[in-house]
Amino acid sequence: MVVALAFIGTSIIYIDRANLGAAVPYIQKEFSLNSTEIGLILSGFFWTYAVAQLFAGWFVDKVGARRSYALGALLWSVFTAATALAQGFASLLSLRLLLGLGEAPGYPSNVKAVREWMPRRERGLATAIFDSGSRVGTALSLPIVVLVISVLGWRESFAITGLLGVAWAVAWYLFYRSPREFKRLTPQELDYIERDQEQQQEAALKGPRVRWVDLLKFRSVWGMMLGNFCIAFVIYWFVTWFPTYLVDGRHFDLPSLGLLGPIPALVAVPLGWLGGVVADRLIRRGWGSTRARKTCIVGGLIVSTSILLSLFTNSAPIAIALLSLSYGALTFANASVWLLPGELAPTTRHVGSLAGLMNFAGSVAGIIVSIAVGALLDATGGSFTAPLIMTFAFLILGIISFGFIIKRVEPLELKA
Repeated sequence: MVVALAFIGTSIIYIDRANLGAAVPYIQKEFSLNSTEIGLILSGFFWTYAVAQLFAGWFVDKVGARRSYALGALLWSVFTAATALAQGFASLLSLRLLLGLGEAPGYPSNVKAVREWMPRRERGLATAIFDSGSRVGTALSLPIVVLVISVLGWRESFAITGLLGVAWAVAWYLFYRSPREFKRLTPQELDYIERDQEQQQEAALKGPRVRWVDLLKFRSVWGMMLGNFCIAFVIYWFVTWFPTYLVDGRHFDLPSLGLLGPIPALVAVPLGWLGGVVADRLIRRGWGSTRARKTCIVGGLIVSTSILLSLFTNSAPIAIALLSLSYGALTFANASVWLLPGELAPTTRHVGSLAGLMNFAGSVAGIIVSIAVGALLDATGGSFTAPLIMTFAFLILGIISFGFIIKRVEPLELKA
């Protein structure tokens, strides 16, 4: 139930985050905005989201996943619904800035919940499941928003999707408790959950009190952040500009966009789950964390470079297939990437902080990809060649980051 709720919450996060991308062609036409202005609006979410990540992880560690996730969901839902009242560039940008603040506790809360509830040998699949909510939300945003727009209008799409988060926030707050606070948990179940966690929990009680900023002294943390920046750069290209690419770059009409647009995200869901299953199976077979995590992450990124091949075909189905393979390979890798905060954390009280730092780097990537692609489109007359080459370059940098900058995947050694 914990993993299922985290999955649904992540799906709603990405529906609310991606619905603007699906509505861009209609918003751009109504307000006469150019691609650079649209890029700035798309990036607005990431500016506040990135800065808030520096504090969201600490906040999650401080108050717990139950309160942090519920509060975040209420905030992001209100700001999503309020987008229906936007009157132009300034109001759209302002509401996206506020949305970033609301969604900031989401992923650190997910990581914290999985770390609290899942033994080490089962965290891979649990992480893959909640992370796949980002793909499901992205995929659902296209048909949902396109349907609502075609029937009611783009403003109503934001009002309707905003209501989803309110309902989820209530459900999460009523249900979620940490294992030791969950009254229906038997002693045997609690022992099963905590068997692989006792050492770090003991360290959390007796270890030195270290500020979250001290985590930045470690090479592995920088490698994790840079690597996630690269993965997020490509993922957020799919979230923000992919619908526009299909309409302007591949000349899809509205029905084709709603039918074929979700395919890459839907393909990415089972491949993400597969990444979690493989990650867990390698650990059960006796692989060390370093070997298991790097194999899944680097291998997935290598396959994901197939995104570049889509430039060499005029066939829309072949291009969709190559982009689906690239996106799916990213999610395969991402299942292990989101295990890193829990496995690098020196104590359990640092898990949320590490997740926040990693997500901060990914959010900066969202800012850059949103603005850079818009600027490149204006500079090249609407060609998507340069943006796709740019995503390929960041995949190569990601391979270097995870493969070589991170030396070992093991708890960081803190000193008082």
